[in-house]
Amino acid sequence: MKISIHPDAGAANAAAADLLATWLTTPGVRNVMLAAGNTPLELYRLIGEQKLPLAHLNVFALDEYVGVPSDEPRNCANLIRRAAAEPWGVLPNHCFTVSSLEGEALASVQRHEQRIADAGGLDVIVLGLGQNGHLGFNEPGSAEDSAARVLDLDAVSIEANRKWFNGDYAPARGVTVGMKTILSARRVLLLAYGKHKTAAVNEMLCGPRGAQCPASLLQGHDSVHVFLDEAAAA
Repeated sequence: MKISIHPDAGAANAAAADLLATWLTTPGVRNVMLAAGNTPLELYRLIGEQKLPLAHLNVFALDEYVGVPSDEPRNCANLIRRAAAEPWGVLPNHCFTVSSLEGEALASVQRHEQRIADAGGLDVIVLGLGQNGHLGFNEPGSAEDSAARVLDLDAVSIEANRKWFNGDYAPARGVTVGMKTILSARRVLLLAYGKHKTAAVNEMLCGPRGAQCPASLLQGHDSVHVFLDEAAAA
């Protein structure tokens, strides 16, 4: 892993945007997976400001809350469309998301992974880091070869969801691509900011590689760039 530590999230996002812009405009890069949530929003905004020629990209959502209405603006699908795909100029039919509806989520994410495989795999993935070391909704215990699935979330993830939705929803289940798809991405960019991420950062970078901290499975990947503020890196 390549670790980049910055005084604050603003400086980290600026540096991450420089790298991501280079990756997105590298010849041959086409398939990009994006995390939702609060952490990467500024990064996506900075990319949008650059007005790069990105209409050729296929953008794939990483995960989705289960049980949140499909028209909820804060769910992963709508956030990624609004914060990344649209300002980047990605064609609407090149933005692929996962259903948040209980009865559709599993089949939807399974089709999602098949579509990624059919497209040749992921060239770039942008990730956040859960407080418990999760990637997407791959909670602790997720195997290295895990596939797309719906799963119950840890209490810390449910509380984070409650805060994200300002108490309107507190999803206890998530749907996500598996660790196998995440680890197969050719380039990985991960962001982690704030003192509440310090323990997870430490376990990701310094702990044993294993399912107890899904992010630790990135150890040994050929191209992982981690951007931290000083609080997360403490």
